[in-house]
Amino acid sequence: MKTSSEKEKKLSLALSKLKNLNHENPSLTNALQNLDDQKNQLEIEKKEIETKYENLMQDYGQLKQKLDKINKYQVNEKKKEIEFSEKIDELNQETDTLLDEIDKWQM
Repeated sequence: MKTSSEKEKKLSLALSKLKNLNHENPSLTNALQNLDDQKNQLEIEKKEIETKYENLMQDYGQLKQKLDKINKYQVNEKKKEIEFSEKIDELNQETDTLLDEIDKWQM
């Protein structure tokens, strides 16, 4: 599949060749006008596609930033969860130690 820039170059080349021909033939003039109209239409479509591409790239950048924020938040939450679990384990160990001490004192 040819890219739009390749098509545009070929169309421009064809137009320049046709402009150098004798313009007395009405069919050549019509063909030249048709090719010129097609070229203009392709340029309009190219600009529209470029604008859409730029918008998509901006949207992609924004979504990537949001996703990065979400991932950082999840990592932070996971760290907090691990720290909390460790604190609970420490408290459980201290509780066991205190219960052992109480048992010793009661004897």
